[in-house]
Amino acid sequence: MPKAYLISAYHEIHDQDAMAAYAKLALPSLTAAGGTFLVRGMPAAVKEQGKMQRTVLIQFDSIQAALAAYDSPGYQEALKALGNNAVVRDIRIIEGV
Repeated sequence: MPKAYLISAYHEIHDQDAMAAYAKLALPSLTAAGGTFLVRGMPAAVKEQGKMQRTVLIQFDSIQAALAAYDSPGYQEALKALGNNAVVRDIRIIEGV
């Protein structure tokens, strides 16, 4: 079964305190759900149409595990810490090859 990846690209961060509160809850929630953080931070370089923005890459054993982690009560609680305006980001869950 192929691994799955949750990719989060932060377009804007408006509230650093809310972001810190979110991270404090999200990291243990996602690791407890089987996630392994592979990348977390700013890129060393961007090419072509890339943007210099915070990026997070988390590996899961399967698509089902990644979706369950996102939907888990712990992660949903972390999302509440962000509120509606703390960040602008997109999250993609994708199956590995």
